[in-house]
Amino acid sequence: MTDIASDERTEALRLRTTDLFGALRADLEALVRIPSVSNAEFDQAHVVASADAVAGLLRGVGFDDVQVLQVDGGAPAVVGRRPGPVGAPTVLLYAHHDVQPPGEDADWQSPPFVPTERAGRLYGRGAADDKSGVMAHVGALRVLGDELAVGVTVFVEGEEEIGSPTFLPFLTAHRDLLAADVIVVADSNNWAVGVPGLTTSLRGLVDCVVEVAVLDHAVHSGMFGGAVLDAPTLLARLIATLHDDAGDVAVAGLVRAPDPTVDYDEAAFRADAGVLDGVRLAGTGPITARLWTRPAIGVIGLDAPRVATASNTITPRASAKLSVRIPPGQDPTAAMAALRTHLLDHAPFGAHVTVTDGEAGKPFQAPTDSPAMQAARWAFAQSWGIEPVDIGVGGSIPFIAELLDVFPKASILVTGVEDPDSRAHGANESVHLAELAKVVLAEALLLEKLAQA
Repeated sequence: MTDIASDERTEALRLRTTDLFGALRADLEALVRIPSVSNAEFDQAHVVASADAVAGLLRGVGFDDVQVLQVDGGAPAVVGRRPGPVGAPTVLLYAHHDVQPPGEDADWQSPPFVPTERAGRLYGRGAADDKSGVMAHVGALRVLGDELAVGVTVFVEGEEEIGSPTFLPFLTAHRDLLAADVIVVADSNNWAVGVPGLTTSLRGLVDCVVEVAVLDHAVHSGMFGGAVLDAPTLLARLIATLHDDAGDVAVAGLVRAPDPTVDYDEAAFRADAGVLDGVRLAGTGPITARLWTRPAIGVIGLDAPRVATASNTITPRASAKLSVRIPPGQDPTAAMAALRTHLLDHAPFGAHVTVTDGEAGKPFQAPTDSPAMQAARWAFAQSWGIEPVDIGVGGSIPFIAELLDVFPKASILVTGVEDPDSRAHGANESVHLAELAKVVLAEALLLEKLAQA
């Protein structure tokens, strides 16, 4: 077990964090006000403005070498470097400054790009994902100031929310600039408010668009209905084959990883996810296994006639976008092949089924006993006063596999500022401000511990 007894140095850094936190919060609010949505349908000038703001924050913590860089077709990323003493390790601190689209304003209790505090939480798009990650790094550097004893490179990308399409070309182009011994990715979450977490596994991702076609044109539903089923109905029947009656994934060839050693209380999960009364949970086995170490398939988009503009015809074609989360141990190419085979083999009523591949990202499994992980356990325990929980995350961060491909000797630590109520990607996204302060302190302590190692 980690010794979590506080010492004078920890308490000194805790006081310093408290003193600096008001300014950190103000800077976070300024970032949240920039609507840096990287989706191409939105004004990309805001992404440029966000990158410039992050560059200014790094210059403000004494980084003389700060650049805003991008490769062809990519969004602006910020890279700041501060060398350490001779022989000291170099730590790469990663976050992203782009955000998801806000969705409908009516779903937000306060405007998405107007940071608003309620009950100790700061609400706004990007307040948690991942502008708090940016501020965790900036905050730790401010807390340590001139006492920073490791080399640090800060890398804040601007296209994570659209799948980091130019991440690998960027790494390849700037390999020497980004090389590090330890990489800290601040884009995950903690176990709960008051209980830190270290992410040791991430599911990977494949997605596709499946189209079902039954006619070469729409026909009158009265004259032809009854002998031909419409495409949306057959698409629904096809989608229904992806799960068994218990809600477990029923696609042959998708693997499972071992069950986690911790579980998620069902009542807490229902509350955190906002599950409606009477709705049964899907799947069998531990809830954490269903979330972290087993495949999950969801429909994330549908193309079919809109209710408001529907005509009384048999719809000839309908399509759906399917998202598949795959556990550690699953190859994305094999997962996509298994999904394609299942969809084609289960075409209902002889309907024509077309599958178009989409994104693919590898899962991630971290060693739990590396020196860097041990340093992180110590730092988190010092900051929170309680041992961190090793957690998996059902979501995907595909670029982590690319980091390991380019820097195979680096130790990767996945941390974050979110908690189960942060609602990242959804309306009313928020960060718990007291937890953010603990993350800042923990990262400062981690950098000191890595310097000692």
